[in-house]
Amino acid sequence: MQGLRHRVEHELLSNILPFWLKHTIDDQYGGFRGQISNDLIIDPLANKGLILNARILWTFSKAFTVYQDEIYRETARRAYEYIAQYFLDPQHGGVYWMLDYQGHPVETRKRIYGQAFTVYALAEYYFSTKSTEALATARQIYEEIEKASHDETHGGYFETYERDWKLSSDQRLSAVDMDEKKSMNTHLHVMEAYATLLKAWDDDRLRKRLGNLIRIFLDRIINPQTHHFIMFFDDDWTPKSDHVSYGHDIEGSWLLCEAAEILDDHALLQEVQHEGVKMAQAVLDEAIDADGGLLYEANGTGFIDTDKHWWPQAEAVVGFLNAYQLSGKDQFRAAAEHSWDFIDKYIVDHKNGEWFWKVSRDLIPSTDRYKVDLWKCPYHNSRACLEVMTRLDAIAKPDMRKSSKSGSTK
Repeated sequence: MQGLRHRVEHELLSNILPFWLKHTIDDQYGGFRGQISNDLIIDPLANKGLILNARILWTFSKAFTVYQDEIYRETARRAYEYIAQYFLDPQHGGVYWMLDYQGHPVETRKRIYGQAFTVYALAEYYFSTKSTEALATARQIYEEIEKASHDETHGGYFETYERDWKLSSDQRLSAVDMDEKKSMNTHLHVMEAYATLLKAWDDDRLRKRLGNLIRIFLDRIINPQTHHFIMFFDDDWTPKSDHVSYGHDIEGSWLLCEAAEILDDHALLQEVQHEGVKMAQAVLDEAIDADGGLLYEANGTGFIDTDKHWWPQAEAVVGFLNAYQLSGKDQFRAAAEHSWDFIDKYIVDHKNGEWFWKVSRDLIPSTDRYKVDLWKCPYHNSRACLEVMTRLDAIAKPDMRKSSKSGSTK
């Protein structure tokens, strides 16, 4: 498995990070390019999305923590300063969803998903730079999430607010999502953000909220019969969807373990780890194709999307490796290796760099999706590389306990 470690680190250092350094820095208008095609055609006038910029901040903050390379710190600083100058709402707090190419707000809704990713990135930037200003901003956005979005009656968080934090009439995160009050996806990334923030700021209420989020996943969001996430709910947690997102399932299987470890609640951690292995098993049994690729989405009648998107493949490597660490079952180790083989053969763009958005089940790369846009970012694939390296290092040392902890800063 040390061969796998070498392969993922080589991919990170020779392809993923260099691509973003070479092609995405916007020296004309500031920050980073908002859209680049598969064949590297840049749209200099493309809007700049919050998710893209927050994930760039997270990626290069983490990369600097691990490698101490000055170019990574400078890139993280660039991302931080752009978010602080242009995305932060000076009047109402929180961060805008979308800017134009010059940094003017064009979509000012406060989507909790985006607020959470900003907290996540700012906390990671704090780890890499010890910027008290960044940590203070992360805490401020956390407080705004809690004040506006937390459901005091049924628990959890509502989805979308207008600029002034009034609940929006349209709760959708994107055009493909349902217009419902609560979603698995937003809760997953609020949990991820709160866990990272808790490492930097040990606050009693934050600790309680993180525990509540993990409990919501175990009691409400994970289907106890199928071990899949339920995707959408109304305000009292009545399920509103039968869709299965295999990428979110395998990602959540290890993120839940990470959050419970950070919370340091032994009983809850055992419960989460037990469920995490079951979730990984369900994905392995149902959605891994013969070529090792992870199919995208299903519902109660079967598969509805058999394309193989870049980010579920990345999460599969980590999720299966996490299940192997927890269970010792060799099928999970093999699945992690096969997932990386699939990525290397079909998802990595060995000509133009970075990863294709997706390939069809016939292994044809998509030509209508971008290398860089609001959602196509360096977070899933760079994080997967760093997670795999850390986990394989732990596995290689017999004196180290099995752990689903991730990242070199833990």
